[in-house]
Amino acid sequence: MGTLKLATRGSPLALRQTELVADALRARNRSVEIEIVVIRTRGDDVSLSLDQIGGTGVFVTEVERAVAEGRAHAAVHSAKDMTSVMEDGFTLAAVPPRADARDGLVGCTFADLPPGSLIATGSARRRSQLASLRPDLSFTDVRGNMERRVSLAEEGSVTAVVVAVAAMERLGWMARLTDVLNPIDMLPQAGQGAIAVQCRTDDVETRQLLSTIDDELSHRTLRAERAALAGLGGSCTVPVGAWAEPVAGSSHLRLHGLIASGDGRIVIRMSRTGENPEMLGAELASVLLQDAGGAAIDGFDDPALPRAGAPGPA
Repeated sequence: MGTLKLATRGSPLALRQTELVADALRARNRSVEIEIVVIRTRGDDVSLSLDQIGGTGVFVTEVERAVAEGRAHAAVHSAKDMTSVMEDGFTLAAVPPRADARDGLVGCTFADLPPGSLIATGSARRRSQLASLRPDLSFTDVRGNMERRVSLAEEGSVTAVVVAVAAMERLGWMARLTDVLNPIDMLPQAGQGAIAVQCRTDDVETRQLLSTIDDELSHRTLRAERAALAGLGGSCTVPVGAWAEPVAGSSHLRLHGLIASGDGRIVIRMSRTGENPEMLGAELASVLLQDAGGAAIDGFDDPALPRAGAPGPA
């Protein structure tokens, strides 16, 4: 096919992930030539918060556009940055073997955080769960590449910064990681630890090439998590999380989900087991929103459902 062009953001982590994809493709297709095409996205503007620049999709839209316009054959993303529903004409062609999905801390272990510690994170999901576990903690937003984030804790500007363990692993920084958090206490974002490789649905040659690096289990867990995220809905602005794991000795998945209030006073966690990833994700989302009352959390904007007021003291 000539040279395969992979579009990606220009951050060190995004480039490293794209290099991993390129290395895997070369290992399975000796003759393939690969070019990395760096795209600047709205999310790369660190002067604004994610909420100010649009939140969902800010790291992927321009990268997808490069593929749609023919400037690249495929797009490489951190799966957690993708919108829950892909644009028409795109397919998720490959999910390489997934790395550790858990969150971690740099600067201090969770058990040793002093009262009133200042935690750096730009994630509402992380803030709400940490606030639920430790209401005394305070938080500050943080944007920028991983080096900037990690250095905040190492220099003492904050007590700890929350990071994705997979990012630390891929950058070779595991020695800088202070603690790894239990995924049940700190449920990961849907897709965390996974790399997603997209291409155009009608680009059969690229799809076939990318399929050589697809890991079936990683792909299935990501499908389940994305289905849960889609089921929680685009009108849901409250913190959510989803994480799937295989059930030993079977083809089933165990999918954990979360919906919470921004201040962490309400945290609803549910799990379901099933074989079909999309059906499992849809079922869990329905249980969280309807059966468990997540749709009534203040911030979930559905006029057909009752709204909860500000939650009282935990």
